[in-house]
Amino acid sequence: MHILKLTRTIVIITGCFRPLSWTSLFKRTIYNIYRLYVISMLYTSSMSQFMDIILNVDNPDDFTDNLNMMLTMSASCYKMFIVWLNYENIVALINCLIEEPFKPLDLSEMKIRRQYDKIIRNNTLRYMTLVGISCSLNAVVSFLTDFKNRRLTYREWVPYNYSSYMTYCLTYAQQMITTFHSASVNVACDTLLCGLIMHICCQIEILEYRLKKILNNQLTLDYCVRHHNRIFEYTRMVNIRFTKIIGFQFMASTMIICSNLYQLTKSALSVNHIPLIIYTSCMLTQIFIYCWFGNKVRSKSLQLMDNIFQMEWTALNNAVKKSLIIIMKRAMIPIEISTIYILTINLDSFVALLKMSYSVYNLLRVQ
Repeated sequence: MHILKLTRTIVIITGCFRPLSWTSLFKRTIYNIYRLYVISMLYTSSMSQFMDIILNVDNPDDFTDNLNMMLTMSASCYKMFIVWLNYENIVALINCLIEEPFKPLDLSEMKIRRQYDKIIRNNTLRYMTLVGISCSLNAVVSFLTDFKNRRLTYREWVPYNYSSYMTYCLTYAQQMITTFHSASVNVACDTLLCGLIMHICCQIEILEYRLKKILNNQLTLDYCVRHHNRIFEYTRMVNIRFTKIIGFQFMASTMIICSNLYQLTKSALSVNHIPLIIYTSCMLTQIFIYCWFGNKVRSKSLQLMDNIFQMEWTALNNAVKKSLIIIMKRAMIPIEISTIYILTINLDSFVALLKMSYSVYNLLRVQ
């Protein structure tokens, strides 16, 4: 199975997704131990940051300083838990793409599939590179500033004295490693969702190609209708499996952007703000790719109606024409990815998120 090969590799490395070939008890045990290690690192860090808010934070500056990383860690924990919980269902979603009617039937359809596989791979590499560079820059800046002064990179409640050099180094390393795991989990889950959305676009394009084959009697209309119905069902299943992740990410991103804006404007810009600016850019990119691919599948589904109309449908008999009209009427309702079945994920939602973040930021500044 070569569907989402790079994305599945990343998901496996991050501990979210056990390899399908690892069916023996020994291999499953080894992978579960590794997964528990990643989970313990993420949950321990998230809980320590939450305890810092409860026990130590007593002013807005400290609160916003803690909030952004705590929410990022919490989002990673939540995403990992949801993907782990839906392991069998996500495997089924991937397997659907190599079965009929999604399976390519000829060389032209295989070419369409390869084009989308290439797009998904390139997007995954770009996103992974962006997050990797951001984490590396933050680590370098932290090492040159925080490490020299015996400060931890992020605020958190530490239940022991880390004043000795060796204890401080271990605590500092634990924060850096946990940050890497958090970034990796976010990359894995985000690219997995976006890859599945792009395959929905791929299936719509394959359906357009198959509808044209009806003119040459190379394919029956019944098969195309079944394919169209399966695309709607597949989108609904993707939505069900990932709607909670999208909803949590939207709420976390709104709060993180507000928190970062507040920190950036509370004092004059300096070199210490570089990690915060990079971090804010990554958060905006993270939520933007959700909206970008959600908007792409929406526009692609609406485009199906126009492409059917541009066919040489006048040469078809009345029964086929009526069936095409039914497909066109159904295509008038766009395929959309939504969060918690309320907010649709598109570019309008991204603009709304920015407006909401700015409004909340203004409220915080007034306070």
